[in-house]
Amino acid sequence: MVLSIRGRRNPDNSFNWRDALIDAGIMAMLTFFTTLGGTGAAGVPTESMLISAAISAGTQFFLILSIKRGLTKKGEG
Repeated sequence: MVLSIRGRRNPDNSFNWRDALIDAGIMAMLTFFTTLGGTGAAGVPTESMLISAAISAGTQFFLILSIKRGLTKKGEG
């Protein structure tokens, strides 16, 4: 498995959403479980652990998608 930084392109040079969603999902779940482990080791209550992990995973998911789509400020790139 290869996680690409800018996302793979289809043969017609269109953006490959399937691979981007899979990559973002993998990274989001990695973030979710590492957040659970870290907050659990710190003794944070269970409800707060789950909320923190969900927020972290959601943020990571959309961050990875935005990177793969190549979102930049107007005038960059």
